[in-house]
Amino acid sequence: MGKILGEYGYRTTAVKIDPYINYDAGTLRPTEHGEVWVTDDGGEIDQDLGNYERFLGLDLPRHNNLTTGQIYHTVIERERRGEYLGQTVQPIPHITDEIKRRIQEAGEGFDIVLIEIGGTVGDYENEPFLFAVKGMEREIGEEHFLFVLITYLPVPSHVGEMKTKPTQQATRMLSEHGIFPDFIVCRAEKDIDEVRKKKIQIGANVPTDHIISAPDMKTIYDIPLTLESENLGKKMLRKLGLNPRDNPDWAHWEQLVRRSREPINQIKVAMVGKYIEIGDFQLTDSYISVNQSLVHAGVAWDTRVDITWIDGNKFEKGELSLDYLDEFSGIIVPGAFGGGGAEGVMMAIRHARENNIPFLGLCYGLQLAVVEFARNVAGIEEATSEEFEDDSEWKVVCIQETQREVLEENRFGGSMRLGAYAAVLKKNTRVLELYEQSGRLREDEQRIHQLVENSHEAFRVGQLMLDRDKVVLERHRHRYE
Repeated sequence: MGKILGEYGYRTTAVKIDPYINYDAGTLRPTEHGEVWVTDDGGEIDQDLGNYERFLGLDLPRHNNLTTGQIYHTVIERERRGEYLGQTVQPIPHITDEIKRRIQEAGEGFDIVLIEIGGTVGDYENEPFLFAVKGMEREIGEEHFLFVLITYLPVPSHVGEMKTKPTQQATRMLSEHGIFPDFIVCRAEKDIDEVRKKKIQIGANVPTDHIISAPDMKTIYDIPLTLESENLGKKMLRKLGLNPRDNPDWAHWEQLVRRSREPINQIKVAMVGKYIEIGDFQLTDSYISVNQSLVHAGVAWDTRVDITWIDGNKFEKGELSLDYLDEFSGIIVPGAFGGGGAEGVMMAIRHARENNIPFLGLCYGLQLAVVEFARNVAGIEEATSEEFEDDSEWKVVCIQETQREVLEENRFGGSMRLGAYAAVLKKNTRVLELYEQSGRLREDEQRIHQLVENSHEAFRVGQLMLDRDKVVLERHRHRYE
């Protein structure tokens, strides 16, 4: 929806509301909640914000994500400072007022704000947020506000009929909060028919042309085109009393979608990680931003990137042969924490190095690449990372000094150095060449950094950019593409 409104000339931003008590998503297990999205200003956010950025073309700040934990934390801090002047601080109005303040703050400088309240209609934890947005509608005027219900229409396999009852129940429960959807977007396996639309219209009192079909698509990037096929953008603007500022031009977007659907080329990439399997299922959302980066790169080169997710433990346990990796065009090891499962991942990294398979290590993957190189090339057989063994004398990757006190006090939440930072890249390196080709260099932000000498004289890796906070390593002569 934000992409569509942007095509009509309106500067649109998005706010994601997560009703959990956690302050942010930083301490949530990827296998439970999916990947943590890190914003440019260092926020640790629900992965949905990453999708917002990809569609809107914006770098959204951390304050565009609200959690119950943040709201209560702010209100309690203000109460402790005496800012409420002796009032009895309560969910209404103090909590709901803070919710409204945060939403208004996020919307400054934009024409339209999309507010997503996460969870399911009927969740108790959503009550304050529903009350707050209903209050905002009253305060700014209903002509400047509209409600969209995203609902799912299941097709039970033993029945074979699309069911509308969950949608009808959702609208009924919303009405108990004084919220009546202006639009209902219906997620389903296939397009909803007129019979189903009529049922929803009667039960929800929503015009049939405001009941929008959103069937399963090959890619999420098909969705704006599907919604626009029912003129959702114009209908939303009409409800808000706005006229289109621009005529949407979907030609470039359609080309990107065509490339993602029907690419000329195809490659296979192995993603070797820790947070891959949970029970009998694979949770690829644990690395969704890496996944989407590969999709985007593939579209740019008119290439489909087939990603195979591999749990590194399978190599260590002998459940999977390392030779299996030979059929891939490249191997990526994404982020993770802790020593569990690290040996299997390092086996994959060693195989990539010894067999000249293009390799990219991100964060945790870079750590393990350094440890693997130290063990098997530099001859430091007991090389490790301080993250895995803090008492080892053969640590080739060490914890930042600024983090030691944090870890000693078990302050894990909100303690990492995160976000976008300027970096200095060494000349005549592949990584510098790649950034130059993509136009991502900003020389005005470059600073000179002192290289840190490794304590083990026998161990040297090609250092492209290295200071106490930032590391990029490149192994010379190793095939990259």
